Amino acid sequence: MSTGASAPAAPEAAASPAAPTPSAPVAAAPEAPARRWADEVLYFVVLDRFADGDAANNLKVDKKAPGAFHGGDFKGLREQLDELSSLGVTALWITPVVKNIDGFVSGAGFPDWGYHGYWADDFHQLDPRFGTEQELKALVDACHQRGIRVLLDVVYNHPGYLSRYLQAPETKGWLRSEEKGTCGQDDLTSCVSGLPDFKTEQPEVAKYLLDAQIAWGKRSGVDGFRLDTVKHVDHPFWQEHRRRTREELGKDFFLLGEVWGGDRESLDPWFSNDEMDAGFDFGFQGNALAWALGRGRTVAFDSYLRSRHKVRKGYHLSHFLSSHDVPGLLFQLKGDKARFRLAAALQLTTSGIPVIYYGEEVGRPGGDWPANRSDMPWGERAVQPGAGLPRDESLRELYRKLISIRRAHPALSRGSHKGLATEGEVYTFLRHDAESGDAVVVAVNRSDKKASASFPWPEAWSGADAEDLLDGGRLTAAPTVEVTVEPLSVRILGRAR
Repeated sequence: MSTGASAPAAPEAAASPAAPTPSAPVAAAPEAPARRWADEVLYFVVLDRFADGDAANNLKVDKKAPGAFHGGDFKGLREQLDELSSLGVTALWITPVVKNIDGFVSGAGFPDWGYHGYWADDFHQLDPRFGTEQELKALVDACHQRGIRVLLDVVYNHPGYLSRYLQAPETKGWLRSEEKGTCGQDDLTSCVSGLPDFKTEQPEVAKYLLDAQIAWGKRSGVDGFRLDTVKHVDHPFWQEHRRRTREELGKDFFLLGEVWGGDRESLDPWFSNDEMDAGFDFGFQGNALAWALGRGRTVAFDSYLRSRHKVRKGYHLSHFLSSHDVPGLLFQLKGDKARFRLAAALQLTTSGIPVIYYGEEVGRPGGDWPANRSDMPWGERAVQPGAGLPRDESLRELYRKLISIRRAHPALSRGSHKGLATEGEVYTFLRHDAESGDAVVVAVNRSDKKASASFPWPEAWSGADAEDLLDGGRLTAAPTVEVTVEPLSVRILGRAR
């Protein structure tokens, strides 16, 4: 949803209405890698908070203010792509890039600008604080050269507070707003967080928004959209959106939707109508947190993970530990990195498209809003705005290993799930991909004492030894596997090569 504070006061100044002028077309981007989306590892960046590559576009930047722009831009992200590729991520999701309102809102208790990109003021212009269209295109091209796909965050439900669309004669009838007292009470007509609500059910409005965002898709060469506030726009709009993106952006153009609070069952209406390819499973964070803290039975957590495999065939769930809209997991764990490591291992060894929220892999503390949108930590590197912020390189190395293992083993991204030991403190499960024959066993010990688990030698390993994919070491083939797991640790086992 990504809107920040609820019901803020009016902006300092509203932009004057002006007819948008579409930019000239730019050549198509190089083709993205032909991988299955089920196998992707997605990295999510709040553009303004990642890396500042061009100080010349830093308008009203104040790094000390939680609601101000901090200077991150396209050029900075492109210059730091080694951070992503060396980690092993295969896809990048960036926050919206269109021109946002110029003023601030004060309902948060402090001045809050549209640094996050979700308060649009002109869907036909890029926000100059992020850079130029050429720099956006260069970022996408550089990602593709590294084998990284790109998802662009797009918003159809609302513009920003007191946006020019509320004032321009040709568009002011397109919106419901609190100022006019026309907001409804249901999902489709309410004004989310007090933001003006586009009447997307009106053909003229829908066409304008679709034309604008699809044009950005064409000119930038991105591989898909992350769709904001999906349940606040009606199904006919999303069906037309799917038709047009396939027709104009390619049959494989990927759509990942945010249905607030979504899970396998609540997302199904959008899957059954083929309106998007994937949706966020908001339940993963809470389930992983509860299990890591010892609050729930292991068998219940296993049941939840098995239920995720019931998602409609051909569609995907995407799961996260932290995001820009909820308190991060490390914060909820009160900084307990040992248990956070367990959660990270579970995220990267279970089904769905995992989302790594920028900086959580190096221990960015995050917090509740707005601390969950703090600057990317760069340690000793002179990269603004997060230069000097501490990084946990050992945690990053764990992420790098986990991602490498996931990418090497299709069982972890698209295999079946079978609980092997689901009672007690050591949770052991088998992931098996029948197509490739790959099989991986994961054993996670949430207790502060050494523990063990035993299970039958997997059929897929028949005739071969097994190896510890995370820490090294070999297990000799036997009828039964006996695994010892150190306190608050994980072991990941696969067929020896």
